[in-house]
Amino acid sequence: MTNDQIVDTLNDLIETSKDGEQGFNACAKHVTSSELKSLFIQRAVECQRAAAELQPFVLQYGGKPEQSGSVAGALHRGWVAVRDSLTGYSDEAVLEECERGEDTALARYRKALKEDALPSALRAVIERQLIGVQRNHDQVKLLRDQHKATL
Repeated sequence: MTNDQIVDTLNDLIETSKDGEQGFNACAKHVTSSELKSLFIQRAVECQRAAAELQPFVLQYGGKPEQSGSVAGALHRGWVAVRDSLTGYSDEAVLEECERGEDTALARYRKALKEDALPSALRAVIERQLIGVQRNHDQVKLLRDQHKATL
């Protein structure tokens, strides 16, 4: 794997983390439950830390670290805002969109780990971060399912 390929992979994950940070912050603004609001703010901070952890590796491999989310992430957050305005920002709708965002994050992390020639130290960081992404996804899905069951 060339340094350019490593930088591209890392910057994709940085964008993913930035998307998660912005997405969780947006979700926190739109939920009525203080428990969900607190959870989403906490998850946004974790996503911010994940991006910050990857940025020095980009520099190490001769690249320039991404500083913002992706266009797809911005479009997703925009779609969330449109959908929420139509559904009255229900907690269930926010949880559904949050889960969809985490589906995308999981896919991007799994794709990165399919790179066979990824340096082992970097692979270990990405694998650890993937565990956090999976935890976020599973928790959001559980909360969504619990919310649906109470209706």
